[in-house]
Amino acid sequence: MDRRRFMVASVAAGSIAVSGCSSSRKGTGNRAGAANISPFELEETTVAALQEGMKSGKYTARLITELYLQRIVAIDKQGPALHSIIELNPDLLQIGDVLDAERKSKGPRGPLHGIPVLLKDNLDTADRMTTTAGSLALEGSIPPQDSTVAKRLRESGAIILGKANLSEWANIRSLRSSSGWSARGGQCRNPYVLDRNPCGSSSGSAAATAANLTALFIGTETDGSIVCVLPAHAELSALSPQSA
Repeated sequence: MDRRRFMVASVAAGSIAVSGCSSSRKGTGNRAGAANISPFELEETTVAALQEGMKSGKYTARLITELYLQRIVAIDKQGPALHSIIELNPDLLQIGDVLDAERKSKGPRGPLHGIPVLLKDNLDTADRMTTTAGSLALEGSIPPQDSTVAKRLRESGAIILGKANLSEWANIRSLRSSSGWSARGGQCRNPYVLDRNPCGSSSGSAAATAANLTALFIGTETDGSIVCVLPAHAELSALSPQSA
């Protein structure tokens, strides 16, 4: 069984198990099963394939972004509700339009031109998104300038998709905490086994990538934040283009 079929089977089984749990567990009742999730045409795609699609005219940066947004609504916000993404970039589609126009007039800036990238919510972005490390204490906080990684991604033509859920404060809060939980994002869920946490403070980034909610992700490593994340182990060990 390949990774794609394994994930579909896991989400289906997990949805059945979760929907049968007591409704006293917040957010676990009345989940739609995986059978209701439409096939995703960017399933397991690579950056190279997306670039080839934009070169041929099959895709645009805007269309790729729209497809990922539909996927996010279907399984992150609804359906199995992975809670891997805290906040989406409100300017996504406009940025895609600008990059599409630039590609047409000047050509792509490089291999990341028009590619959606998800950032962990402890990486500063000076835009209309907040940077909070998942904490309500920083809700509404907008940094005065981009982090170095965000700045370089923008310069490369990448589209910052949004902010990924994480273990609040990158897990610097308790020795008895649940990985992937933050006050802003709730409990991020392992897309392979929905009733288990995804491990690691970069759990939202990993879960989103494993569930094909983004083409690329950026996490941060301090004490197991990346090397522990269970949903992305296959990508990380294989140095897949979908991991970072």
